[in-house]
Amino acid sequence: MAAGATVIAIHIASTGAATMRAVTTAQAVAGKGLEGDRYYNKLGTYSNETGSGREVTLIEIEAIEALKQDYGIQLDPGQSRRNVVTRGVALNHLVEREFRIGDVVLRGTRLCEPCAHLEKLTVKGTMRGLIHRGGLRAEIVKGGVVHVGDVISSAK
Repeated sequence: MAAGATVIAIHIASTGAATMRAVTTAQAVAGKGLEGDRYYNKLGTYSNETGSGREVTLIEIEAIEALKQDYGIQLDPGQSRRNVVTRGVALNHLVEREFRIGDVVLRGTRLCEPCAHLEKLTVKGTMRGLIHRGGLRAEIVKGGVVHVGDVISSAK
């Protein structure tokens, strides 16, 4: 993992279509998610569907910046609908791997490909522009508090 990989923003939303709210810290609970977030409370758009990795979602700020550069679409980090915004880490490489955010241990389960719901809540073209760079879905292996500014590192 690259030196200098960090968390630059954290967002939670109370329900599936609610506006994402920026927070500076979030309590990560294994098997549940981030306290106060829609998926923690089973109120997310996809809470009732099968599949792993709804505890925490992550996206690279570099992907959001590329969306603007390549497609002319400007999104604020919270509009990506992902919980944790990172800088300096290739999230696609963390599928099936454990990693740390501060003292919290996560396991990447699958890519967080963009969906029609995201595009409905943002701008036409967002889905196409984030294909294969829409982020990572992760499960919490060891809980704790995630902070803006936390270093992201290998769990080893």
